[in-house]
Amino acid sequence: MSEPLHGPLEDRHRALGATFAEFGGWLMPVSYAGTVSEHTATRTTVGLFDVSHLGKALVRGPGAAAYVNSTLTNDLNRIGPGKAQYTLCCNASGGVIDDLIAYYVSDDEIFLVPNAANTAAVVAALAEQAPDGVTVTDEHRSFAVLAVQGPKSAEVLTALGLPTEMDYMGYADADLGGIPVRVCRTGYTGEQGFELLPPWDDAGPVFDALVDAVRAAGGEPAGLGARDTLRTEMGYALHGHELSPEISPLQARCGWAIGWKKDAFWGRDALLAEKEAGPKRLLRGLRAVGRGVLRPDLTVFDGDTAIGTTTSGTFSPSLKVGIALALLDTSHEVADGGRVEVDVRGRRIECEVVKPPFVEAKTR
Repeated sequence: MSEPLHGPLEDRHRALGATFAEFGGWLMPVSYAGTVSEHTATRTTVGLFDVSHLGKALVRGPGAAAYVNSTLTNDLNRIGPGKAQYTLCCNASGGVIDDLIAYYVSDDEIFLVPNAANTAAVVAALAEQAPDGVTVTDEHRSFAVLAVQGPKSAEVLTALGLPTEMDYMGYADADLGGIPVRVCRTGYTGEQGFELLPPWDDAGPVFDALVDAVRAAGGEPAGLGARDTLRTEMGYALHGHELSPEISPLQARCGWAIGWKKDAFWGRDALLAEKEAGPKRLLRGLRAVGRGVLRPDLTVFDGDTAIGTTTSGTFSPSLKVGIALALLDTSHEVADGGRVEVDVRGRRIECEVVKPPFVEAKTR
């Protein structure tokens, strides 16, 4: 087993008392003050996350945007320079190689942020089919990614002289103490927030300034544990759980991120066929009626019939109950508000089927 990779801020996380775990091949801070505290801070004031493990890739050259638009699912023609877009990189059968954010720099430059473990696969797939003059480079260690999320996120950035007025999924290039920083109106928590991309080697001073500003606003640093509980409450897909080479965007309710009218994108024929026939399974939310914490890879039952499997599960600090996301067979209809049971180590936990998000999104 290979050693985990290390981000640019590990020494600072250790100084803050973080506990660590491996995720996506990287050693990540899991928590500082505790997951519930960090989750609550993000929902009520502001949390600061180091997500520098996320991949970065650059597609550059004449017609780079047009090339990317012919490969990834969403339609880049819907946006332009200064905007970002959630999109998917699919295989020929309609499964998901990765989900990622595409930043439209210009017609000749698209900056991509894929998931950590899938960066090499995305770069290789794009590079293999790139037309003459278009280059695809792995920029994983060129930039750090720091997420400032929560109701006071704009207050934190304003205190540091950083821009906050861009629309949702917009971005602006700025500097902090002479360090260039791309400020993006994006995030993975369901709260108003921003993601900052400073150079990898200059991330330390930016992180230090953010820690001070976040604490001054009543917030705190937050780790991987809170990131997971926050995104699960929102019903946001995580690759390897709700999305995978075997799980299509339609099954994961991400069909909104597909430019169905485009002439070409990877997996188009398979996804159109699945759309026409209807997916055989669909992502649903489960909320525990009684006590019990739900986890991934548990069997969901309707009576004696197994009807699906949980893909993610956790205790919701906001709702104080167990919640899960699950792929349920569409051939066995269970309406929202209906009851099912989840087998947790031989014990059945009754759950209500709900449509995510579990709590109200406040991203805009």
